[in-house]
Amino acid sequence: VQLQASGGGWVQAGASLRLSCATSGRSFSTYVIGWFRQAPGKEREFVAAIKSSGSTTFYADSVKGRFTTSRDNAENTAYLQMNRVKPEDTAVYYCAAGRPINSAMGTPAMYYYWGQGTQVTVSS
Repeated sequence: VQLQASGGGWVQAGASLRLSCATSGRSFSTYVIGWFRQAPGKEREFVAAIKSSGSTTFYADSVKGRFTTSRDNAENTAYLQMNRVKPEDTAVYYCAAGRPINSAMGTPAMYYYWGQGTQVTVSS
C-alpha cells in the first residue's frame, strides 16, 4: 500500500484545512488509517484514526472537537478536516495504514505503511 498525503499549507489561526490521504492498492478498505504529526524537535504524535469501515474514529485530546477524520473506501482516500486550527497544530502531517487494536490506535509502530507527509503551518 502506498499513501500520499496532500492538502497542507499555510493558514491563519482559526481557519480550516482539509488533508487528503490517497492510496494505491486494492486493500485500502481493510486498513485502519491513522493521522500523525511531527513538529520540529518533537516526537511524532497521534492525531486521529478511523477504522476500516469508517464507523469508528479516534482522536487525540488536543484535536477533539476541532478535527474530523473520514474515508471514502470507493475512492481509496481518507481525509482529515481541520477546523479552528491553532499555531500549535503546526507540524508535518502523515497518514499511515495498519491494523492496530483499539488500545493501540495511537501507536506509530502499529502502522505498516506511511505517506511522505504534508506541511501544515498555522500563523497567529
